[in-house]
Amino acid sequence: MPDSDRPAPPPATERGSYTSWTFDKLRLGDTDRQGHVNNAVFATFAETGRIEFMRDDRVDLRGTGTNFVVARVEIDFRGEVHWPGQIDIGTRLLSVGRSSWRTEHGMFIGDKCVATAVSVMVTIDSETRRAKPLPDPLRAWLEARLPR
Repeated sequence: MPDSDRPAPPPATERGSYTSWTFDKLRLGDTDRQGHVNNAVFATFAETGRIEFMRDDRVDLRGTGTNFVVARVEIDFRGEVHWPGQIDIGTRLLSVGRSSWRTEHGMFIGDKCVATAVSVMVTIDSETRRAKPLPDPLRAWLEARLPR
């Protein structure tokens, strides 16, 4: 189904809209002079969500001669986060392209959404380091995770 024919996903701030969950422990070293978790750490939270979402020991998602790179991360900050504690990270697949896919992440303290992010991943040829079409096993795996 083309992306234009898909219904809009539920709001990114809704905890129930995510299909994959993980968490990160908040560390004292994550904080800044103001005493809250520094904005740069939220990119790491998005990475944790992406990695957990893409982990599947049953299938080789890379294919021969293929790697993934992050092409874009866009973060919206919605609330302060303070140490100590834990942040829950939800991830869902938004779209699949020719050589890329987009995931969305919600970062929660309890039921409160404190940040959302969108990540764009691109498959690249391991030798040329240029974008290449998604390997068939990866495309099938991703498309099976698109919301219906």
